[in-house]
Amino acid sequence: MSARFFFSTYEYGDNSTKPPGDGLYDLRHQEQRNLIQQLIISALLGIGAFSTFCLLRPKWPHFYYARKIRMRNASLLPELPDTLFGWIPALWRISEDDVLATAGLDAYVFLAFFKMAIRFLFVASVLAAVVLVPIHTYFKDDDDSKDNTANILGTGNEQMPFVDGKKKKPLQHVKPAYLWANLIFVYVFTGLAYYFLWKQTEEVVQVRQTYLGNQATVTDKTVKLSGIPEELRSEGVLKEHIEKLAIGAVEKITICRQWGDLDQLLNERSSTLRKLEEVYTVYHARKGRRGMIGDSSERQFDESGGEEEGHSLLERRPSYRPQLTLRYGKLKLRTKKVDALDYYTDKLQDLDDQITEARQKEYRATPLAFVTMKSVSSAQVATQVLMDPTPGAMVARPAPSPSDVIWPNTYLSRSSRWSRSWAISTFITLSSIFWLVPVAALAGLWNTNEIHKIWPQLADTLKEYPVLASFVQTFLPTAVLTLLNVAVPYFYDWLSQFQGLISQEEVELSVISKNFFFAFFNLFLAFTVFGTAFNFHSFWETLNRSFKDTASIALALAEAVEDLGPFYINLIILQGLGMFPFRLLQVGSVTLYPITKFGAKTPRDYDELKQPAIFQYGFFLPQPILIYIICIVYSVLEHGVLILTFGLIYFVLGYFTYKYQLLYAMDHPGHSTGKAWPIIVYRVFLGLLVFQLTMTGWLALRQAFTSAGLILPLLAFTIWSYWHYTKNYLPSNYYIALRCIQEEHGDSVSDVGMRHTVDEEREEGQVFVNPSLVSPLERPWAIGDTNGHS
Repeated sequence: MSARFFFSTYEYGDNSTKPPGDGLYDLRHQEQRNLIQQLIISALLGIGAFSTFCLLRPKWPHFYYARKIRMRNASLLPELPDTLFGWIPALWRISEDDVLATAGLDAYVFLAFFKMAIRFLFVASVLAAVVLVPIHTYFKDDDDSKDNTANILGTGNEQMPFVDGKKKKPLQHVKPAYLWANLIFVYVFTGLAYYFLWKQTEEVVQVRQTYLGNQATVTDKTVKLSGIPEELRSEGVLKEHIEKLAIGAVEKITICRQWGDLDQLLNERSSTLRKLEEVYTVYHARKGRRGMIGDSSERQFDESGGEEEGHSLLERRPSYRPQLTLRYGKLKLRTKKVDALDYYTDKLQDLDDQITEARQKEYRATPLAFVTMKSVSSAQVATQVLMDPTPGAMVARPAPSPSDVIWPNTYLSRSSRWSRSWAISTFITLSSIFWLVPVAALAGLWNTNEIHKIWPQLADTLKEYPVLASFVQTFLPTAVLTLLNVAVPYFYDWLSQFQGLISQEEVELSVISKNFFFAFFNLFLAFTVFGTAFNFHSFWETLNRSFKDTASIALALAEAVEDLGPFYINLIILQGLGMFPFRLLQVGSVTLYPITKFGAKTPRDYDELKQPAIFQYGFFLPQPILIYIICIVYSVLEHGVLILTFGLIYFVLGYFTYKYQLLYAMDHPGHSTGKAWPIIVYRVFLGLLVFQLTMTGWLALRQAFTSAGLILPLLAFTIWSYWHYTKNYLPSNYYIALRCIQEEHGDSVSDVGMRHTVDEEREEGQVFVNPSLVSPLERPWAIGDTNGHS
């Protein structure tokens, strides 16, 4: 292995017993100590959280069985034993068909990725242990590889391999048999990765087509039609035009209109309703009796039960009626007190009148409409044909679920949505530069030379106390990166809400892409660069030099990836053994529950406390994809067997954790019909490219140029696979094949007596209409009412 490592090159403790030679013994000893310490810390964290979960699971059903209690399809799942560990085999026995029937396609696809990773990592770790470990043990890398790195890059500097410095050393021949074995396993592991990827892709496609083909929800029969010409922006005219195209009969058309004023009134009413419920809760608590808010005459009864005439003066009201201070006049400098119940009740009634009137108005049509066909096959034909020769006109795409539609974004212009999308994407790209600062600071933690430049006293302390040094250089960077990986997705999710996307489905898929970009670029590539290839203080100078020679970058990064192996072992250990039990425990929800409950006042607030936590794929999917890529990249290198093994443990624990949460504990109200799978596939292609490029540079650093050149066909094959998947498999992830549709002649799943899918349950009674136009004007909830109705 390389003599320059991410761990400190300082000698800790008494080194009198080490073998003669350079610091390689200290390096390996430090590496083993760091690994053991990380295992102990992660195991203690994980065992503590897992034990707590097993104890609390049967006692806190509103956390850990919330979905099974509240979702009709989830109620069909088997009851898990209340014993400490009896739920584990029961969870394992739940089949993929049950996952589909009770959690939907998105959950199936998410868990399918974990199953694919487990299969690959199991086979790869066995091969690495049986074949590669003996090879790596017999053919140990020594300083020759580093010397060759310096020669190839034109440098010999100890701290920065590609900065001019010492005199070049003669090139040396490096163990050909060892390097040929690495080349062979680049092909073996690439072939395994492709085999499991294509096998799982074909399974996902088949399951998706069968699942969607055997249901006939309103979403399956609806297309989103954009770019509608001005002359067709009328329901009747547009229906006649579409039916003339002979693609099928139209059942219903909803043309999106400029409903902004109406939406604003509904939002204001919702806020007023909550304030009225809070005021009434206070009133009820003070009065000491139960009841609910009635009409304007009922609320004017005084304490003795006599009816007041008109709006009584404030001083004639009972003292326990809540009051509200209003500001009025110029600059809102004058104040007056009013009866809060009267004020919010009157305001609510006034808003109801305005909404009733606003719903009768005509609003200007937009170029966007939801067209519901009479059959699923007609909708699929509409989405797969060219409806108009004019570019951008009459573009049909599969519609999102009605509950997923973000209606305020439907009346944004196409240019507005485009500009928002580009603005957010540009901002996120630029923000990645900002994240380089904390990442670079973390990368400097494991470099004692760097610590000594910034904080000499700390460096001396670390030199004196090896255990503390191991903690600072190993656990602390992985823990902070873990926190960054948890916190940043919330920021990106918030940004995505302003992107102008039409549906929550699009928002979630966008969040997956954004968060993966952050994890891959900032937490993998940038950390690797800062951690090994570059010196923190001279980064910009080094970067400027490197741009003059792209080969230098590739070779230096290849060496950096190998040196960061122990860090990524520790990261995977912490994420798997340490963090997954905390995810299972839902530590965030459990911690915030007392605070949220303390702030709850109304029946509506208490009902919301019982709602299942939301499972957001945009938060939970990017990190496993990155871990899978890291496992592939390191699979052939010396640390590969450990990374593959702990990666296998990571995905096994993740599979159980997420399977439990998706089925029993957490809800995912939206659904993208499995469209996350193409995102997974393309990221795996990216990981394979990084793996092949890394190994090309790794072999080139050891002067095995023939072996390095023989990896080029793999690079070409990966690029071809990208094209092949896009052309032949991607359409099956967006459309339903006409042959698979079983709706005609009454032979759909819902017609032959089989149980409904999750999608059918969710969309029961839903239509593509802006809720602001048709939703009932909900009355305040009664005290003691927690079922959602008054």
